Amino acid sequence: MNVRLLVCLILFPVWAMAQGFAGLGSDAEGFAQTQPLPQFVFPKDHGPHPAYRIEWWYLTANLTGPDGTQYGLQWTLFRSALAPGDGEGWSTPQIWFGHAAVTTAQDHHVAERFARGGIGQAGVRVDPFEAWIDDWQMAGPDLDDLTLRASGAEFAYDMRLQAKGPLVFHGEGGYSIKSDAGQASYYYSQPFYTISGTLSLPQGDVAVSGHAWLDREWSSQPLADDQSGWDWFSLSFQTGEKLMGFRLRQANGNPFTSGTWIAPDGQTTNLPDGSFVATPLETNRVAGRNLPTRWRVTVPELRVDVTVTALNPRAWMAVSLPYWEGPVNARGSHVGQGYLEMTGYE
Repeated sequence: MNVRLLVCLILFPVWAMAQGFAGLGSDAEGFAQTQPLPQFVFPKDHGPHPAYRIEWWYLTANLTGPDGTQYGLQWTLFRSALAPGDGEGWSTPQIWFGHAAVTTAQDHHVAERFARGGIGQAGVRVDPFEAWIDDWQMAGPDLDDLTLRASGAEFAYDMRLQAKGPLVFHGEGGYSIKSDAGQASYYYSQPFYTISGTLSLPQGDVAVSGHAWLDREWSSQPLADDQSGWDWFSLSFQTGEKLMGFRLRQANGNPFTSGTWIAPDGQTTNLPDGSFVATPLETNRVAGRNLPTRWRVTVPELRVDVTVTALNPRAWMAVSLPYWEGPVNARGSHVGQGYLEMTGYE
């Protein structure tokens, strides 16, 4: 049996569950359920939560080279459970997979890794912190001081990150509601990283620096059954303020939205459904799909009105569960950079 076929057989339940990302709204019987008023315990909660069905450690970075060239970087580790509970060795139902990417205005380099839980090939430890899959690694004494490494066929990177602000909790104290029906996740971020290091690209090595954003999220049923995917924005402005916002596309044509306005000192303003508005302005044909790669993003109550434009409209993540992910620039009432993720487009 060839390796690719073996991976497909092992991971088919994960892919089937998340096909079109709408499967994340399917029944989660037997898995732990999110509850309001979460009580986070650190560093323990930086680690895995195997009783929940899906979880991720998701880092994106906006980088600049010595000549002012813009780059984007992604490093993501996912944990997905085939069934409730955990186990030893090969008996564990936990599947791990990783995505890494480097984006320029001209190119988008992508790599993917898979691992079965319980055999040491992938996982997360918290004291000291280490998240890894094969030789991809995000590690350090704690979440405030990290090194980051990954590589693919056409790229590699070796980075150092340092947090310059506090953790940020989305929704109501980290309880992030995703639908009118009450689906939710536990969701917090570290959006205050400075980052520097070396990108290795086909053209050669490039010294880069910039800012990075880590998202931590876990749930067993983060979508409702009538939601097909999401458009997620993280924006860092030159004023020091930051904005996270997403819209979940629903069958009735009215998206469910949520967001967080983050002051330079880390103080947050929760943006409930309807407060964050993202409107597509321009689409590109990418991977056989019409994808919006220029948006108008507004938060009227905060006088935020920006146009968000992809650095590279063709930043398609051609992985087993494909989606769009890439760096963006924001111009208008505020000026800055960030990242856009779009899932569930067919």
